[in-house]
Amino acid sequence: MDTNAIISRAKDYISKEKDSGFRAEVEKLVAAENFKELEDRFYRDLEFGTGGLRGVIGGGYNRMNTLVVKSATQGLATYLIKAFPEKAQAGKLSAAIAFDSRHYSAEFAEAAALIFAANGVKTWLFSGLRPTPELSFAIRHLGCDTGIVVTASHNPAQYNGYKAYWNDGSQVISPHDTGIINEVNNVTSIKEMSRDEALSKGLLKIIDKEVDEPYQAMVKSRLFRPDLIKAKAGEVKIVYTPLHGTGAMHVEKVLGDLGLKVITVPEQREGNGDFPTVAFPNPEEAAALDMAIKLGSAEKADVVMATDPDADRFGIVVPNKQGTYTLVTGNQMGVLMADYIFLSLKETGKMPQDAAMVNSIVTTGMQKRVAALYGAECVECLTGFKWIADVMRKWELGKAAGEAGAKTFVFGTEESYGYNIETEVRDKDGVSAAAITAEMTLYWRSKGKSLLERLDELYQLCGFWQELGISKYFQGPEGPSIMKGIMDKYRSNPPATLGGITISKVRDLEKGGAPSSEGDLPPSDVLQFFLADGTVVSARPSGTEPKIKFYASCCAEVGSGGLEAAKAEAARKLDAIKKDIRLVIGD
Repeated sequence: MDTNAIISRAKDYISKEKDSGFRAEVEKLVAAENFKELEDRFYRDLEFGTGGLRGVIGGGYNRMNTLVVKSATQGLATYLIKAFPEKAQAGKLSAAIAFDSRHYSAEFAEAAALIFAANGVKTWLFSGLRPTPELSFAIRHLGCDTGIVVTASHNPAQYNGYKAYWNDGSQVISPHDTGIINEVNNVTSIKEMSRDEALSKGLLKIIDKEVDEPYQAMVKSRLFRPDLIKAKAGEVKIVYTPLHGTGAMHVEKVLGDLGLKVITVPEQREGNGDFPTVAFPNPEEAAALDMAIKLGSAEKADVVMATDPDADRFGIVVPNKQGTYTLVTGNQMGVLMADYIFLSLKETGKMPQDAAMVNSIVTTGMQKRVAALYGAECVECLTGFKWIADVMRKWELGKAAGEAGAKTFVFGTEESYGYNIETEVRDKDGVSAAAITAEMTLYWRSKGKSLLERLDELYQLCGFWQELGISKYFQGPEGPSIMKGIMDKYRSNPPATLGGITISKVRDLEKGGAPSSEGDLPPSDVLQFFLADGTVVSARPSGTEPKIKFYASCCAEVGSGGLEAAKAEAARKLDAIKKDIRLVIGD
């Protein structure tokens, strides 16, 4: 895009942006003739993708700001009115909105609420910070037609985002995602209303405990052994960090009500969009848990827990035999939870005959073997919890219609620290994950085992599984084309081997239709390489960040050499695969 076009778009933005701070940013750049920065802010519009918006906060059409949020909400409102014309005509459309601790989250949430109100959509807006899973719960609990949570999840502090949800409490998928995107792209004018007018007309309702209390009660109701917790709660000490996000109020309340002792990292307890004590507020990053581990060590904690800023992701660190702490990966946590949930259902006599769990295509294959131990199934879906929710929805509808093959959902998980053990929430839920992990820790403690010892037992039964993740960022205007080039190269000239192991099959999901354990998968920019030894390597550009991601899941059977030999074999294979991938992405 040439300089004149960039300046024209900048001036157009200045004329429309009502937030003085964002407007002033662009005015200063224009006055200083900072064309490099202006190009980055205006060479494209921040894309409203299938999951909503996510980007760096600032003035410009390629940034997260009030004008971009308003425009997106106007498009969503327009689509909603077209999707439910009778409800719109009767004035019965409604939405729920939550927000996290990031900069401008509260302002963006209110701006979205007032756009909805101006379009005749009654909006329930939380009074303060709330987790993403509670927003999903609220949509179902309040009977809303849509919902928004303002968050950039675990991204660095300069980011914010906007996730759009449908009336079942899950993030939007086809056909609604493309329909909303089309309306957002075609917005030419935005209806607006003041806060006072929205309140006076009953189009804006501020909520808190009327959703908080039912949500907390639901989380506690999904536990299996309340009597064990009541009897043994004093034996387990938990250190917890919300990483300056939204999780503290619910995690402390739920676990506290159960009688568990929770020590929250004081420096990280309150919401703070600067995330001053961590570089990345992500429980997947070991460095993000340094303060919690230090406190856990001092307190001799049995488990150290963490949730990300919007409390949908959940991670733990646990003491090992050497007296230090071990980070449990998302895949390992999913294995432990699946095992505990199936075991508990069986022991309590509540195991459905058609019990099944759901995981993503880039999650460890070990979970299929764990499900099989209990005579249950593990089915796969695309990456992203909205696809797990889609399977849940299909099974529910199938059961209601008496369709053969519809299963009973008991657990959903993906490798990126996401877990769901309830149907009342249609997204990953770090709060319920914390509660079930506390109970699971107590259960295995009552059997004389730690979580790591139970994991080793499962390795003996299911083989040793190890996973690898590689991400490479490609910033700037040229980033998307570089990532496309990498994927195109793999598609046009796929390697014959990875890490010296023959590739026996390639699965390309770009056009959809690829068979899975739950029917054909929808289109997605994903390539999967199935190696002769059972290892699976996947490549996909991120849907929310300018990066390409690679995943590998490798199994080494536990033979006469024991578990340590199996671990060494898996590590050797993954190291060789990593070297091949880095040659392609130039890292």
